[in-house]
Amino acid sequence: MKFTPDTPRSDLQVSDMDSVGTAEANLITPSDLHVAQVRIGTTCLRTPVLQLPRPAGAGSVWVKAESLQRTGSFKLRGVANAVAALGEVGGARGVVTYSAGNHGRALAYAARRADIAATVVMPRTASPYKIDATRALGATVVLRAPDEIVPHAHHLGDVRGLAVVPPFDDPHIIAGQGTVGLEMLEQVDDIDTVLVPVGGGGLLAGVAAAIKNQRPGARVVAVEPELAADLAEGFATGKRTVWSRELTGRTIADGLRSAAVGELTWSHITALVDDVVTVSEEAIVSAMRWLAECGKLVVEPSGAVAAASILEHTHRLGRGNIAAIATGGNIDLRDFAALVTATPTPAV
Repeated sequence: MKFTPDTPRSDLQVSDMDSVGTAEANLITPSDLHVAQVRIGTTCLRTPVLQLPRPAGAGSVWVKAESLQRTGSFKLRGVANAVAALGEVGGARGVVTYSAGNHGRALAYAARRADIAATVVMPRTASPYKIDATRALGATVVLRAPDEIVPHAHHLGDVRGLAVVPPFDDPHIIAGQGTVGLEMLEQVDDIDTVLVPVGGGGLLAGVAAAIKNQRPGARVVAVEPELAADLAEGFATGKRTVWSRELTGRTIADGLRSAAVGELTWSHITALVDDVVTVSEEAIVSAMRWLAECGKLVVEPSGAVAAASILEHTHRLGRGNIAAIATGGNIDLRDFAALVTATPTPAV
């Protein structure tokens, strides 16, 4: 569904589509994507694409299993590209970021491979599983209130001389995430629709750039939880919209609780994305079960959001080859089991 007037909204509008012409000059290029693909080649895996049974009314359904990526999510792609771009001098004193989990874990891994120190500022509300996994890779984890993690990470960067590696609004991050799209184009013939979950928009921006460059007729559809639908509102009104974290924090999809997409990712979205749909919390959990039963994938709620749109919006998405990205699988197995066993098997 699209944003509706009944959906909670914010009054803060920080950019609009009137500047799209200028913003297009800042979009990442095919060259940026291919440079990223080379940079991350020894760090990241080429993840498989699985064909799943299609729901009635859908075309062929494919799932890109980024949940099987090293560190358990697509985030490693952008981080690996960003760390490589820093070079020996840029990251000499270490790197710092802010993250609810997957981005921080990815940075910890990439920093360890590059033999540099990593600090990750995480919200106190983050999953203990994700906090522990980030620490296990050698990062220093600093816990703060959710609204404090961004300024505190920048503060640490300033006072300690650390390079800040943001989670999404950065050209190197976007290009790295875009390699998911390059692989999908090689793995699935004649993609008609690509479904991409969105929080801050780095993956969406990069994949849209990759898809539209090589297959401009394919539709790129962003998918986000109904309870964190800042992009759906912004896309409908033509203005980048910021929601409070009290609103976005309601969704079970903890990796998609960003208050807004970034300025740079918004430029890509307005230029390249065809549609935005939202999904219910129930559909997200149903998609987790569907991916487990039919794809044998353990996927966290954020990672199941794109697949949830296939279950909830089959007729809107149309037929043809539909490819969804299962972005991550970082969830405590006890939590996973509790969610999926309480949900009926989706009818497909």
